[in-house]
Amino acid sequence: MNKAMTDRMQSRGALVNAYFGQRYAILFYTLLFTLVVSPLVTSLEWSGILIDVFLAANLLAAAVPAHAGLQRRVFVVAILIAWLARSAMVWFEHPFVAAVILGSWALIGFCAAATALRFAMRARNVGSEHLYAALSAYLLVGIFFGLSYWVIEQIVPGTFNTGAGFSRMSAIYFSFVTLATLGYGDIVPRTDVARGLAILEGVGGQLFLAVLVARLVSLYARGAED
Repeated sequence: MNKAMTDRMQSRGALVNAYFGQRYAILFYTLLFTLVVSPLVTSLEWSGILIDVFLAANLLAAAVPAHAGLQRRVFVVAILIAWLARSAMVWFEHPFVAAVILGSWALIGFCAAATALRFAMRARNVGSEHLYAALSAYLLVGIFFGLSYWVIEQIVPGTFNTGAGFSRMSAIYFSFVTLATLGYGDIVPRTDVARGLAILEGVGGQLFLAVLVARLVSLYARGAED
C-alpha cells in the first residue's frame, strides 16, 4: 500500500515537473485556442461563461507559481473564487460588479505577462520555452488589455465610438489592432483614459517586437549554431 502510494506520488510529481518544463508552450497554444474559439462562441450566441472558463484556464496556466506549496494553492483558490464570483454576478444580473471582477482578472493577466517577460529576458541561453514565454506575454497583453477596454466601457458607457455594439470580443479585437498598430479606425476611443491606454499598448507592442523578440531570436539562432 505504501509502495503504491509512493509510486503514485512520484508519477504525479513527474507529470507536474513535465508540465512546468513546457508551461509556456502550453500557455501559448491555450491562448491561441481561446482567440480562435471565443469568436465562434459569440457568433453562435452561446453562454459567455464559456469564454470566462477559457480565460480562467489561461490565467491558471500563466500565473500559477512553478514551485509547489501554499503559494500555488492560494493562487489556484483565488482564481477559482474570482471565476465563481463573476459567474454568480452574471447569473444574478449584476453586470457592473461582474465587469469590476473581470477587471481584477485583467490585473492578474498583466502580472502573468510580466512574469513571462521576466523569464524570457533573464535568459542567456535561449531555448524554445523562452520564445514561447515572450509570445505568450504578447498574447496575454492583447487579451487582457481588451478586457480592460471592455470593463471601462461597462463602467462609462460611450467610452468607445463604434457603429455596432462594443462587445467583449470587439474590445479584444480593438486591443490587438492597437497592439499591432494596424489602426483600422472602425473603433475609436473617446475619453482620455481610453486613449492613454491605447497609446501605452501601441508603444509597448512596438517596443516588444523591435527589442525583445529580436533579441531572443538572435540568441536562439546563436545557440543553434553552437
